[in-house]
Amino acid sequence: MSWGVDDIPDLSGRTAVVTGANGGLGLETARALASVGADVVLAARNQERAAEAMESILASVPDASLTLAELDLGSLESVRKAATEILGAHETVDVLVNNAGVMGIPEQKTADGFEMQFGVDHLGHFALTALLMPALLRAEAARIVTVTSTAHHMGRAVDPENPHLHGRYRPWRAYGQAKLANFHFGLGLNRLLDEAGAPAASLIAHPGLSNTELQAVSVKETGGGLSQRFFLTLARSVGMTPATGALSQLRAATDPGAKGGEFYGPLFVNSGPPVRKPILRRVGMNGAIARLWEVSERETGLKVEL
Repeated sequence: MSWGVDDIPDLSGRTAVVTGANGGLGLETARALASVGADVVLAARNQERAAEAMESILASVPDASLTLAELDLGSLESVRKAATEILGAHETVDVLVNNAGVMGIPEQKTADGFEMQFGVDHLGHFALTALLMPALLRAEAARIVTVTSTAHHMGRAVDPENPHLHGRYRPWRAYGQAKLANFHFGLGLNRLLDEAGAPAASLIAHPGLSNTELQAVSVKETGGGLSQRFFLTLARSVGMTPATGALSQLRAATDPGAKGGEFYGPLFVNSGPPVRKPILRRVGMNGAIARLWEVSERETGLKVEL
């Protein structure tokens, strides 16, 4: 049976934080959560576009409860400020969707000197999750959803000796590493929550091939790289709409039947309705998760305190 927005239960009185909510999957995730009563925090770097996203949601959900939080995942200082703002305004966070990301860009550094794709896609979200954990643990049954990609299959686990790929950088190598880090983070976090007996759950999701701005930004950043142009053309021709692509992360975040440690994605690999997917690449996973945690704590200076 297919699953859609109409299957999301009422979330009145619940708080949801969505990163990258100024467009694409994040905007549609925020719109859907707001439509069922959630108080949604639109966390995004570009506040002008975030304000436009808010207006877009209000146009379709006039009674939506929305707030903006300025969040640049490429700056730990910005992540700390955003988390402090969110914690100051909300006693609990019931849903955290770690959605934002960059893809297939030339080598760049974050404000803290991290490789940009690993820094934004993973380390920024690791820091945000760690900082918001007190509010997540105060919720009755919080869900943390980290968005990965089918590109995690081409990724290699993080090397603690060279997590930022110095001398080894390739756009898709870095993207694959970042998306595999998302995969390992979501699963490793759920294991920690389970072991602590915490009332929260961590899940992972991937949107398949969705026609969002991610591909266009990738082309712009690379000056029109061949592989980046290929994925842009593919997404525009056969990709799902952002609203459809967002269903996997929405199901992971809201389906009462979903459980911690599960993985949701489109039925037909990169398209179709959202379904629970098998967890593959289990060989060596425990060690890879342990190394990822070592690197994440070292680079961010933060720990996920339970």
